[in-house]
Amino acid sequence: MSLPHAILTALLEKPSSGLELARRFDRSIGYFWSATHQQIYRELGKLEKGGHIRALPSEGPTRGQRKEYAVLPAGRDELTAWVAGPGDPRPVRDPLLLRMRAAAVVGSGGLRDELERHLALHREQLAEYEVIERRDFPPERDTGPDRLRHLVLRGGMGLETFWIAWLTEALDAVGEPDGAD
Repeated sequence: MSLPHAILTALLEKPSSGLELARRFDRSIGYFWSATHQQIYRELGKLEKGGHIRALPSEGPTRGQRKEYAVLPAGRDELTAWVAGPGDPRPVRDPLLLRMRAAAVVGSGGLRDELERHLALHREQLAEYEVIERRDFPPERDTGPDRLRHLVLRGGMGLETFWIAWLTEALDAVGEPDGAD
């Protein structure tokens, strides 16, 4: 249900083609709501058919040109209703957590390498978020919409910080690899 809302949000921020949306998902929205290019294009078709968005008129012949989409009032109304509506937290469903539980039963051989890999990935992601924060949210940029966008980014940073601390604790619990002194 949320992919159409992510697309409506992105289009309200800036009318875009499907390719531009896919690139924006890869650079920003995708950090917290991922979608493949195929999913985005499929959803654009549904939103257009449903009267939530429309293709903007093109300046030249339309054959072979990209369509740029904008949100219609019905799309804004849908997004506004969705923002104000209820939504329950989603349960965590992470294979790494299941691996940890399984390791308690069958042993943790080989798990240390996977924990270290995840730790490195979360450290990299946190560093990327910190670069984005410095670039996109300097102290002088503090409007209402910027505060909300910054808060989303800080939420991602908090999750990465949590995972780094948890993985560090997990590595301590697993102990040294076999054969290490």
